[in-house]
Amino acid sequence: MSVWLLNSGHYTLMMISFGVASCLFVVYLSLRMGIVDDEAEPVHLIPRATLYLPWLVKEIFKSNVDVARRVVNPRALRISPRIIEAGTTQHSDLGRVIYANSITLTPGTVSIRVRGAYITVHAIADDVAEGLLEGEMDRRVTWFEGMGS
Repeated sequence: MSVWLLNSGHYTLMMISFGVASCLFVVYLSLRMGIVDDEAEPVHLIPRATLYLPWLVKEIFKSNVDVARRVVNPRALRISPRIIEAGTTQHSDLGRVIYANSITLTPGTVSIRVRGAYITVHAIADDVAEGLLEGEMDRRVTWFEGMGS
């Protein structure tokens, strides 16, 4: 509603009232239908996101540099594609999706499939795959999810 309000430029009491009433009605209907759960709007993740997201951005930057170096100088840093099964320690589907998306956002790795407690990952090289299997990202996502220490 706030995005619409800012973009529309209509700040009359009637328009704001209709917007608030519409939002409240949609929330009421969603609650009555039983489609609101903890994973629908994971607001409980916001405090931990302030620590996880900067770390993820740093990892994305480091991986960008690594992939660029492999492309520019393929003899020094080999490209040796590999598919691995990475185990997960997350306790919810949301946690596993965050982990799989974090893997895919990091250049040099792509999540292919999430099945149970494993994610199938394509890695650009052996050392990239081994780095993922060390479990640093898995531990951080489990912490981010709120189930880890």
